[in-house]
Amino acid sequence: MNWDQIKGNWKQTKGEVQKQWGKLTDDDLDVVEGERTKLAGRLQERYGYAKDQANKEIDSWLDRNNA
Repeated sequence: MNWDQIKGNWKQTKGEVQKQWGKLTDDDLDVVEGERTKLAGRLQERYGYAKDQANKEIDSWLDRNNA
């Protein structure tokens, strides 16, 4: 699954995102609206990740969901 597919299916995907990152609230996910950069920003806020770490976490999650 690529990011365009995730964005297009955000309502279905956000449950999976919340399973992965439980500190993200429903409000966070509504703000993200399938935008990768917004997701990275929320991960930085909630988990204290640096920008690079947030992007690595997202990439790792994508890889696991594509397997």
